[in-house]
Amino acid sequence: MAEGMLSGKVAVVTGSGRGIGRAIAIMMASRGASVVVNDVGAGLSDQNLDKTPAQEVVDTIKAAGGQAVAAYDSVADWDGAHRIIKSALDNFGRIDILVNNAGILRDKMFHNMPKEDIDDVIKVHLYGAFNMSRATVEHFRKQESGVFLHMTSRSGLFGNVGQANYAAAKLALVGFSNSLQLEMERFNVRSNCISPSANTRMTQSVPSGRRGGAEAQAARLAAIPPEGVASLATMLASDAASGVKGQIIGARGSEIILYNHPRPVRILHRDGGWAPETLAEALPAFSSMYTQITTGTEAFKWNPV
Repeated sequence: MAEGMLSGKVAVVTGSGRGIGRAIAIMMASRGASVVVNDVGAGLSDQNLDKTPAQEVVDTIKAAGGQAVAAYDSVADWDGAHRIIKSALDNFGRIDILVNNAGILRDKMFHNMPKEDIDDVIKVHLYGAFNMSRATVEHFRKQESGVFLHMTSRSGLFGNVGQANYAAAKLALVGFSNSLQLEMERFNVRSNCISPSANTRMTQSVPSGRRGGAEAQAARLAAIPPEGVASLATMLASDAASGVKGQIIGARGSEIILYNHPRPVRILHRDGGWAPETLAEALPAFSSMYTQITTGTEAFKWNPV
């Protein structure tokens, strides 16, 4: 395979048997990275495991002249996460890039959501990122280099109907990434979040009635292939992005979006402190600066063509 911007680097991409993860694994390999393709082969809403997707990605990478191995452990399992990283070390001798991409959906209106649907989503998205990052961080510290990439979501950044569990996990990853960046910068390690929009099994599974109808949904999805997210992830993992630290960057078709972080927009101070009554009198000073709560779909009303 030709020299590329990730030549000599080793990447672990979780949930890379299909969708965005698959596109990232193939794109990174095409730019010279050796890749551990991790996927348990589960469905979005079941645990019927199939090793075929991960192996097919490995075969695709090798057919193009790249290097890849499959790893089938679950990121939600502490020991499994460590085995995934061990696979990178055993096969390629090091780990330079971790992409925390693995995810599932358990969509329900919150008043109908059982405890199991909260547990499952948090375990894969948040515990998964924690387990994988924890298994990786000592290697990054010792070599004084490395890149963490975490997949957040517009559902986490904006909120979404029927996805309270998923949104909570995805926004938590932003705080997690920020903390890693603060702790690991002195070791020349970078941590960033990607907010992806792409045509995958996950986005196709969102009920079309929640997104403006089936035809509108199909048009939106056609405009956002997963390769757009893969290009962003590959660039962020490279030395070309050495100055990008602790950011949230979205990829949506032909668009790249930089998101801000929560910061104070106005502060009220009163000598002696506040009583409920005096606070009620002063509160209108905030009203012109309130953020309107909306879904990501409502915020992005245009097709990213």
